[in-house]
Amino acid sequence: MKQLKYYTYSLLLLLMSCHETENKLQVEVFETSAKGNKLTKVSTFQTLDNKVTIALKPEQTFQTISGFGGAFTESSAYLLNKLSKKNRDTILQAYFAKDGARYSLTRTHMNSCDFSLTNYSYTPIENDVDLEHFTIKEDKDDLIPMIKDAMAASEDGFKIFASPWTAAPWMKDNNSWVGGKLLPKYYDTWALFFSKYIEAYNAEGIEIWGFTVENEPHGNGNNWESMHFSPKEMTDFVQFHLGPKLEADGYGEKIILGYDQNRAGLKEWVDEMYRDEASSKYFDGTAIHWYESTYDYFPEALQYAHAKAPDKYLIETEGCIDAEVPKWNDDDWYWRKEATDWGWDWASEEEKYLHPKYAPVNRYARDIIGCLNNWVDGWVDWNMVLDTKGGPNWFENWCVAPVIVDPEKDEVYFTPLYYTMAHFSKYMRPDAKVIGLENSDKDLMAAAVQNPDGTIAVALFNETETPKSISLSIREKAIEISIDAKAIQTIVIPKS
Repeated sequence: MKQLKYYTYSLLLLLMSCHETENKLQVEVFETSAKGNKLTKVSTFQTLDNKVTIALKPEQTFQTISGFGGAFTESSAYLLNKLSKKNRDTILQAYFAKDGARYSLTRTHMNSCDFSLTNYSYTPIENDVDLEHFTIKEDKDDLIPMIKDAMAASEDGFKIFASPWTAAPWMKDNNSWVGGKLLPKYYDTWALFFSKYIEAYNAEGIEIWGFTVENEPHGNGNNWESMHFSPKEMTDFVQFHLGPKLEADGYGEKIILGYDQNRAGLKEWVDEMYRDEASSKYFDGTAIHWYESTYDYFPEALQYAHAKAPDKYLIETEGCIDAEVPKWNDDDWYWRKEATDWGWDWASEEEKYLHPKYAPVNRYARDIIGCLNNWVDGWVDWNMVLDTKGGPNWFENWCVAPVIVDPEKDEVYFTPLYYTMAHFSKYMRPDAKVIGLENSDKDLMAAAVQNPDGTIAVALFNETETPKSISLSIREKAIEISIDAKAIQTIVIPKS
C-alpha cells in the first residue's frame, strides 16, 4: 500500500511539473541598457519587489506596420565612400542584413537638402518646362551606390520613399533655394518632376515606393532648402496635378504622403487633405516629424489624424538628435539627460516646456513606443551615418546619427541609438499588426505586435533608475522575467 501511495504521489508531481511546463511561456529576451547591454540576449532574470504585470491581447488588433528605418542622404553616402570597403560593408550589413537591424522602410531626398554637400537640382536649366534636361547625375557618385549596396545587403528588401526639400530656384516666386513658394505656372512641371524621378531611378534598378509631397512645408526658419505650401495649396497640387500626372504616366500605385512636418499642426492638415472624396483619393497617408517636441509625442494629435483617415498610412518620416555634436565612443552620454534640441535655445517661452534636457536613447524609445500605441505604423530615422562633427552639412546644421564615423582614421562607432532602432526594426516586421496589452505600470512603456510569421514582439522601455520584475502573459501561458534600470527590451514569443 505504501508503495502504491509513493507511485501515486510521484505521478502527481510529474503531472504538476508537466502542467507548469505546458503553461510556461517560451520567449527570447534582448536588452540594451545603460549598464552596457547592446541588443544582448539575456536569460537570467532577477526577482524584485517592483513587480509589473503585462497581459498581451492578440485578439485586439490595431494598425499594420509599414516598417522602420533611416534615410539615405548625400552626407551619409559621401562618408561611406570615404571609409575602407571593410568598414563600409560593416555599416551597410549592420543596417540591412538579416543578422543586423533589417531596416525595412527608408527615405531619401530629391534635389539637395541640408545634409548635402552643396545646393543642386535635377533641373538645372531655367525655364525647362518639359524637363528635357532632367538628370540625376548628382546622385550617381554617392547616393545611388549606397542605395544599391544596401539593396544587395538586404535579404528581405525595403521600401524607399523620396522627399523634395525644394524645387530649383527658377520655379519659385523668390528665385531662391530657401523659402518661397512654387509658382502656379510650374505646378504641372513640378508634377512631371516626380514622374521623371521614378523613371530615372527605375533605370538605375531602384524602385521608388512613394513620396512625401514636400519636406516641412511650413519652412525651417529660412535656414536651408525649403519651399512653402499651405494645407490648401498642397492639397490642390496633389489633387489636380501630382496625383493625376502619376496616374496618367502609369505610376498610380505610388504612395503619396501629405504634410511631412511636426505633429502639433496635424489637425488643420488632415482636415484639408481629406476634405472630400476627390482629394482623399490621391493621399495614401500622412507624414510627420517629431521636432515640435522630442519629449511629447502628441497622442491626441496622432489619434485625431488616424480617426480622420483610419485606412491611410501615418508615418513618422524624420526624427534625430538635432542641435548637438555627436559624442564619440561615450555610450554613457546617450543615456544621460543632458542633450538638448533646437527648442532649448530657440523655442518661445510658452513652448520651452516641450524641449527639456532629455537622454538621446530615451527620446527614441519613448517616441517610437508612444507612436506605436497611437496609430503610427512606420518610424524613419534621419541620417544613417554622420561624422564626428555631426555632418558633413553645407549649412553646418549639426546632428547625431546612430552610426558615427571618423573618415580620417577609418573608424566606426555604433552609438546606443543604433541598438535602440534595431529593437524595433529587427523584430517588428512589415505587415505586422499592433496588438493590445494591459500594463500595470505607468512608468514602464510597452508596445507589442504580431508579425506575419506568427511571432509576437514586445518592446519595453524602463527609463527609471529601478529594475523591475515582469509577469508577462498571453492566453493561458505566462513567464516571469525582469528588465534592468534604464533599459530597452524586445521580448520575442515564437508562433504558438
